Amino acid sequence: MDVSVEEFVDRLLSDEAYQEPSDSVKVEEVEMQMRFPEWFDEKKYNQGRRFYQDFSFGFSVANILGLVAVYSVPTIAAVLAGSRRSNSPYTAYKRYSATFMHFNAWVKNDLKPGTVAWKSLQTVRSRHVQAGRAARLKGKGTISQRDVALTLFTLFGFAIVKPDKFSIRQREEGDWEALIHYWRVIGHMLGLQDRYNICRETYEETRQIFQRIVDKVFTPCLENVPEYFEHLTHVTVDGLQAITSGLEKSSLIYWTKYMADVPGYIYTEGERIALQDKLRAHLKGKSPDTGVESRALIEKNVIGGLPDIPSQTLYLRDFNSLETAPAYKALPFIGRYSLAILNLMFAFYSTWIGRVLLNFQNRWTQFLSTYLPYVAMWRFGLKNAFVNMFKESPIDNTIPKPNSEYYRPQPPEPWYKTILAIIW
Repeated sequence: MDVSVEEFVDRLLSDEAYQEPSDSVKVEEVEMQMRFPEWFDEKKYNQGRRFYQDFSFGFSVANILGLVAVYSVPTIAAVLAGSRRSNSPYTAYKRYSATFMHFNAWVKNDLKPGTVAWKSLQTVRSRHVQAGRAARLKGKGTISQRDVALTLFTLFGFAIVKPDKFSIRQREEGDWEALIHYWRVIGHMLGLQDRYNICRETYEETRQIFQRIVDKVFTPCLENVPEYFEHLTHVTVDGLQAITSGLEKSSLIYWTKYMADVPGYIYTEGERIALQDKLRAHLKGKSPDTGVESRALIEKNVIGGLPDIPSQTLYLRDFNSLETAPAYKALPFIGRYSLAILNLMFAFYSTWIGRVLLNFQNRWTQFLSTYLPYVAMWRFGLKNAFVNMFKESPIDNTIPKPNSEYYRPQPPEPWYKTILAIIW
C-alpha cells in the first residue's frame, strides 16, 4: 500500500473525497466504462465468491446490520430520505429486495460481459449516477466516492472486523484475501476509484482500515445518530419482514451499535467487566456517582452532520450486570428474546450441521422472496409483491418522521402481540 492505514483513512474521510462524485461519467456512458481493473484475478475472485456462499447466512446477517449502520452516516441518510424510494415499508421492501437480489446475482454468476452479474453491476452504477445528480438538484447532498466506500464497508465490513461474532472462519488458505479481492473488484466496477477503494491488496491492511472506519465513522455516528436514522431503520425492518419475519427493530439497532462498539452496548460478561474497567480508568479516582460521558470513550466524529445534543452519561453502578445496563434494560421483551435467539443461532452456526442448515434456510428464503413472496403478496398485494431488480423501485410521498417521534414513551406492548412476535 502506498500510504499508511491512517493516511488512507484520513484521505477517505476528507472533504475532497466527499466532493468527488461517485462517478465521473454520464448515465448513457456507464456501459462503455464497465471494464475489469488491471489487477483483476479471476481465480481469486471466484474463490471469494465461493467463500461468501460457504457462509452465506453469516454474511447476510452482517449485511443487514451494515444496512442499519449506513443510515447513521448523515450524508447517506439525507440522500436516502430525499430519494423517496424507501420512506415507507412498501418502498423499502421493493428497494432492498432488489438490492439483495443484486448481491445474489454478483455471488452466483460469473463476472463477464453480458452475464447477469455484469448487467446488475451496470444497473447499480447507473442508478448511483442518477441518484447523485437528483440529490444535487434537490440540494440534498450527493453520492460521493466517500459514500460509496462507506457503503461498501456495510456490505460485509462487520464480518471482517468481528468474524467470530458471525461464526465465519477461513476454510481454505487465502479465503479472506480472496473475499477482499472479490469486493475490491465489485467496488471498482461500481465506479470506486482505487485511491478510495477500502478493499486493499491484503487482508491485514483491509482489516486495519475497516477497524479505523468503525472507530472514526460508525461508532460516533451510531452513538449520536442523524435525523431520520430511526425512521429509515424502522420502515426498512417493517418492509424486510415480508422476506424474513424474524427481523426485529430494537434488537437490530442494539446489535448494530454493539458491533460498532458504541459505549454502553454490551452482551457478554467479559464485555461488561471491560467496560467497567474503562469507566474506572476515566474516573481517575473520582466518585463513581460522577459518571463518564460516552463521547469521552470514543473518537470524535470527523465527517460532520450529527445533531448537537448532550452526550450520554455512563455510571459504573449501571453495569454491575447486563440486566442493569441502561441500553439493554430499555429493550422490550421481544428485543431481548431476539438477541438471545440470534446468539443461539450463531452458536449453532459454528458447527458443521448448523452451517449447512442455516445456509440452506438463507438460500430458501432468497428463493421464496424471488419466486413466491407469499408474505409480501398478503401485505402489499399480488402484483406489488414481485420485484424486478432491473426496474427502478417506486417513489412515494411519505414524509420521514424525525427521530423524536420514535423516542416518545410508548404504551406497553399487548401480551398477545408479544406472543405473536415470538411464534411468527
